[in-house]
Amino acid sequence: MNLPTNLIEAELAAFEIRFKKAVSSQSPMLDRIMRYVVKRKGKQLRPMFVLLSAKLCGEINDASYRAASLVELLHTATLVHDDVVDDSMERRGFFSVYALWKAKATVLIGDYLLAKGLLVSLENNDYRILHILSDAVRKMSEGELLQLEKARSLNIREEIYYEIIRNKTASLLASACAAGAWSTSNNDATTEEVRLFGELTGMAFQIKDDLFDYASEKIGKPTGNDIKEKKLTLPLIYTLNKVDKATRRKIIYIVKNNSRDTQKVKWVIDTVEETGGIAYATDKMNQYKKEALDILHRFPESPARQGLEDLVLYVTDRKY
Repeated sequence: MNLPTNLIEAELAAFEIRFKKAVSSQSPMLDRIMRYVVKRKGKQLRPMFVLLSAKLCGEINDASYRAASLVELLHTATLVHDDVVDDSMERRGFFSVYALWKAKATVLIGDYLLAKGLLVSLENNDYRILHILSDAVRKMSEGELLQLEKARSLNIREEIYYEIIRNKTASLLASACAAGAWSTSNNDATTEEVRLFGELTGMAFQIKDDLFDYASEKIGKPTGNDIKEKKLTLPLIYTLNKVDKATRRKIIYIVKNNSRDTQKVKWVIDTVEETGGIAYATDKMNQYKKEALDILHRFPESPARQGLEDLVLYVTDRKY
């Protein structure tokens, strides 16, 4: 499944111009780092969700472009900060900002991106859109902190896992869709419906990301990486709840103490697969995907609706 960029090709080009302008700076060092960040941009999934959600509910306008810029600025800020939190030297196959400019500058860059995003909205009185996205930032921070707290004990129930990913990952995608919908509809009920669609898609997105940790093919993300970082993913949580006490103790010991040992991590991955953890997580992902599409299909058929459906399928069928 390919990204539906052809549906909003002109809009994405216009967004890119606005985004580059939003991150430019008079400070030579800042401008140099910003150009590095912009050149190594990802697939721009979130701006696509904003623009297609806007198109689903009306005609794309200046507020839609500002919402897309705000979402991308916030997302980039969180990635920059994440690299410091995770001590990550690589981002999207290149050196991370953290690897090149170290912790102090990287934290300040993340703060700068966040401030620029806020200004994009405030200078244009986009208060409702700013409120939608500010709520996402709050939830993302709460999700990250809850994950840190639970990683210490490695004792996490499935419902806590869903709370973590709902806040940590799904909240930004939900807010991206809601901001796009509000920019063209100014309707609370419509915005909430599109927000819920985005949240369910975000849940499926994160579970798919979890599954990559157990993939045998090359995906651009190291296999077993989440285990090394002591992150409890859905396949692992399911396995810990299904195996006998001795196996459970062994898995927890490896994750806590031997997570850098390739052979032992491989044993954990094999155990997860044999126990049915991967199949269970795949079923859950497909359940969220179906719920998201059910909401989307309440809207009249249109190219924008088809584009959002293609995005959902891309998110759950992608190979990396």
